[in-house]
Amino acid sequence: MTTVDQLTSQEAIALEDKHGAHNYHPLPVVLKRGEGVYVWDVEDKKYYDFLSAYSAVNQGHCHPAIVGAMTKQAEVLTLTSRAFHNDVLGRYEKYATEYFGFDKLLPMNTGAEAVETAIKIARKWAYEEKGVPEQDAQIIVCENNFHGRTTTIISFSNDEDARKNFGPYTPGFIKIAYNDADALERALIENKNVAGFLVEPIQGEAGVFVPDEGYLAKCKALCEEHNVLFIADEVQTGIARTGQLLAVNHENVNPDILILGKALSGGAYPVSAVLANDPVMNVIKPGQHGSTFGGNPVAGAVAMAALQVIQDENLAENAEALGKLFRAKLNEYIETSTIVSLVRGKGLLNAIVINDSEDSSTAWDICMALKENGLLAKPTHGNIIRFAPPLVMNEEQLLDCVSIITKTLKAFEK
Repeated sequence: MTTVDQLTSQEAIALEDKHGAHNYHPLPVVLKRGEGVYVWDVEDKKYYDFLSAYSAVNQGHCHPAIVGAMTKQAEVLTLTSRAFHNDVLGRYEKYATEYFGFDKLLPMNTGAEAVETAIKIARKWAYEEKGVPEQDAQIIVCENNFHGRTTTIISFSNDEDARKNFGPYTPGFIKIAYNDADALERALIENKNVAGFLVEPIQGEAGVFVPDEGYLAKCKALCEEHNVLFIADEVQTGIARTGQLLAVNHENVNPDILILGKALSGGAYPVSAVLANDPVMNVIKPGQHGSTFGGNPVAGAVAMAALQVIQDENLAENAEALGKLFRAKLNEYIETSTIVSLVRGKGLLNAIVINDSEDSSTAWDICMALKENGLLAKPTHGNIIRFAPPLVMNEEQLLDCVSIITKTLKAFEK
């Protein structure tokens, strides 16, 4: 499209509205370019990105090392399917398994695919290694979870927007309260056919709900005691977002199955992965699970570059330091605020709770005002606004963003 053909924001939104399914309700901003912590709309207005594509763009928009790896590989070989070997996959699997400390990696494309893969692996392990009668395996999940939008995953969601009129639902799941190790223990005692416990270390979509310190470690110990797989969904919380490489690292927990996606590619390409050690992963045999695109050469090259950026630029350490600064500054504001009741989070995954009901438009209105003031964020669960900027942000930029946020909030104070 030439400059003359450039769409206005209104034209672009109208095209989507007419020709696209209405399965999202985005902010009315049309982006055309991104670099680092910034994005620009089609009218060339510049914004801070404070969502990072739901924590996919941890390494910043269009990081040259990641884009370079992608374009270099795309010029040589893009896809072979898994019918043949390619010369990138093995190097990527070695790199990633050593990086995260596991024996094996199963490559997929999206976070939901990776969650489905982990569920299949856990069930198969339960039947073949634990001795659970076939068809009886159960997976314990938490209330207010968000693991994706496939039919199986929405079967154990309690978000009615995600569930209603998509049944019949997939059986085999036990739902318990989040941040309640006693509830997990009761479920494990009452159910002898549990294959795994699937949990987000921080519930992102639920409003960046951070569990009590020690919760994850207690859950892992209970899983070990009852011979159940601890399955960590780190699609959103992983890859340095919370101030550690993985959110479970805050409690020195080693999952039996690790699920990764989003920032595994730095947002440049759909890449997800499931990692586990041999006694678990070896239950999968040829023909039992796969993906045409999973493990393609571009994905492998992109993922290695994205993980190297995390290491080379000390992004976990940066997220830890800037996250503490962000929450401290917001807490200073909240002390005298009537519109914000609290800020919570870890690293650069944070949220503020707006002092209004979930069915009010206040959080949306604040995000619209933030947009006008040059910062993009999005509400979740009605009265919560999630803040997750790229991890390449520096202190000066963060303080500028805090200034924008507090200035905007002041206009809504009662």
